[in-house]
Amino acid sequence: MNKPLIIGIDLGTTNSEVAFVHATRPEILRDGDDGILPSCVGVDDNDRLIVGTKARNQAVAYPERTVLSVKRKMGEEKEIPLAGKSYTPQEISALILQELKEKAEKALGREVAHAVITVPAYFTDAQRQATKEAGAIAGLEVVRIINEPTAAALAYEGSNAGDDKRTILVYDLGGGTFDVSIVRIEDRVVEVLASTGDNRLGGDDFDDRIIQWLVRELKQNHRLDVTDNRAVLARLKSCAEKAKIELSRADTTRIEADHITEEIHLSVELTREALEEMIREDIDRTMRSVTKALRDAAVTPGGIDRILLVGGSSRIPMIARMLKEKLKIDPSKEIDPDLCVALGAGIQAAREMGVDTSGVLIDITPYTFGTSAAEINEEGLDPHVFVPLIQRNTKLPVSHTETFYTMVENQEVALIQVFQGEKQNALDNILIGSYQFDLSNSEAGSMITLQYDLDLNGILKLEAVEKKTGRKLNAVIDNVFACENPDRIRNSREKINGETSMGAAETPGKADPGTATIPADITGTLTLAREKLDNAAKEDQDEIIDLMEEITDAVEDKDFEKARAICDELEDLLFYID
Repeated sequence: MNKPLIIGIDLGTTNSEVAFVHATRPEILRDGDDGILPSCVGVDDNDRLIVGTKARNQAVAYPERTVLSVKRKMGEEKEIPLAGKSYTPQEISALILQELKEKAEKALGREVAHAVITVPAYFTDAQRQATKEAGAIAGLEVVRIINEPTAAALAYEGSNAGDDKRTILVYDLGGGTFDVSIVRIEDRVVEVLASTGDNRLGGDDFDDRIIQWLVRELKQNHRLDVTDNRAVLARLKSCAEKAKIELSRADTTRIEADHITEEIHLSVELTREALEEMIREDIDRTMRSVTKALRDAAVTPGGIDRILLVGGSSRIPMIARMLKEKLKIDPSKEIDPDLCVALGAGIQAAREMGVDTSGVLIDITPYTFGTSAAEINEEGLDPHVFVPLIQRNTKLPVSHTETFYTMVENQEVALIQVFQGEKQNALDNILIGSYQFDLSNSEAGSMITLQYDLDLNGILKLEAVEKKTGRKLNAVIDNVFACENPDRIRNSREKINGETSMGAAETPGKADPGTATIPADITGTLTLAREKLDNAAKEDQDEIIDLMEEITDAVEDKDFEKARAICDELEDLLFYID
């Protein structure tokens, strides 16, 4: 009987990939493409959910029907509106995972139902739980969650297996999150010494800086306020992303956006120097995290042998320059920043299957986990002292037990709260679980032991025991994102699968809000353009999107004659695309 396949997935903010180990080498799985799936979900003209490139390509024309950067919302309770409906972040992420699952099955020729998924090292417990639930909705059992910098280190170790002992700094700056880890590699063992980071810092923030600058340009030079115009802001975001990428290889770039309104055309020059000034405060924050990680790992700057850049945003030249100034060595360029996390996930997936690959992983927790207890000190009673049970940067898996005592006679209940953070006052940390433990009305001073178990996926379990009676309380962190609710998983799976294959059942025959008033001939041209967009060359794709935007603007102004003239131009371009 064949062993179940386990794939490795990098579920990214901007792009996602899936990898698998063939023989002893990890490979990105492709389906006639470069293996990179845009982490975008949308609703098409037929009210069906679409994923990847098609969703990304319609984002400018139909921002209200497209979701970008959902990873930043993982762990939140708020649902995401999409074309008149709403979805949880897990459901949106599940659609991306489902697409990767199908790509893997097509490439491998077998069913896939198990995966290793990477997350930012600084993802909270709720965000990790949400990621596991997204996998379950997509039909994947998540056998292991590993941190993205750790996965990158595994990929590096796999391609440098003959090197001597070395200590590397992994600088991971993606579209929505930032991590830095210090990793020691010796004798095929990859040991994470320290991790820190920021879940709200990434390339999206740099795009926002450029967007804000463009909004000011329009206001100052054209007296046009587009602050609340979603369609224009979507166009500016597309322009900002292109400018940011271009300035990683050029000193200047020109940002062009025709027909912001009927009369106004945007054309401004942005220099690399100006962009660096816009994002300097953000990059400085990452450098402070580098210093903190070095301190936590007890490693001096001179003790770093390699700097590994991970994530598309790490390509920004000032990052390599500032890291070199700080650590006195050039960052390594031997591994693709966009693919190394997925490759590392593939390596760990192979190890989970029992395949002998290079690299044994010893990971850590980036957070401290503890509880709240009352304490009498010089100032009197302090009811919210934070008592750490598992310290940050502790190797995983880990188990730790602390002893507590009841404070009053005949105490009937003990409130056990689980906090994540580093503050001395428990209430200043993040409450991730709260449990009522019924006691036996014992005298004051009765002993309660509390044990925390943190597994390799960063999932926390606890056990409380009343020593006198043996009463126990066992729990996994109880929040709305836990994976123990099969009904919710099943309902979400049916919801997204039904709409992917059959359209939204709740609104049969509903007209597309973006095209309801568009004449059929114009709608036909737009539909044809979306169908052919994926097959077009990169330069043609940009021109097609620009023309589609112009058509949409003309229709919004009810200038159908102008829209048809632009359609003629667009059809001439589409004629040469298969």
